[in-house]
Amino acid sequence: MCSESLVVCDVAEDLVEKLRKFRFRKETNNAAIIMKIDKDKRLVVLDEELEGISPDELKDELPERQPRYPFLSSSNYSFFNLRKTFIVYSYKYQHDDGRVSYPLCFIFSSPVGCKPEQQMMYAGSKNKLVQTAELTKVFEIRNTEDLTEEWLREKLGFFH
Repeated sequence: MCSESLVVCDVAEDLVEKLRKFRFRKETNNAAIIMKIDKDKRLVVLDEELEGISPDELKDELPERQPRYPFLSSSNYSFFNLRKTFIVYSYKYQHDDGRVSYPLCFIFSSPVGCKPEQQMMYAGSKNKLVQTAELTKVFEIRNTEDLTEEWLREKLGFFH
């Protein structure tokens, strides 16, 4: 499971169950599950759940300076503050032909300049989390400012 350089964290059992329920949710609004790695337990764990949130609101909801998962912005570009995070996002997608679907998107926020130890832990755990949650729409952002409705619609356009 692990090599000397790549740490693969397991997914917490309660999070596996939450992701399974999230996949089959009946609500028709946008929603997100934000996850982080508990470094000491070497587990991917739930960080936050958000309901009725647009991609632009989701971007604004991601804190930039909290120790749990701060993100890169021009005002806080410091080696200490950069953190990665995993997001599973249920998005109400209106197709050009009028159809509506609710794709489940995995968004990996991976700011440039994170600590190498953290990069390896998140990189090693990303595929395990994607497989555990059975996700097919997997996207990566290097800067939270990129997380917009236009960006997400463009990415999802490749899947129809």
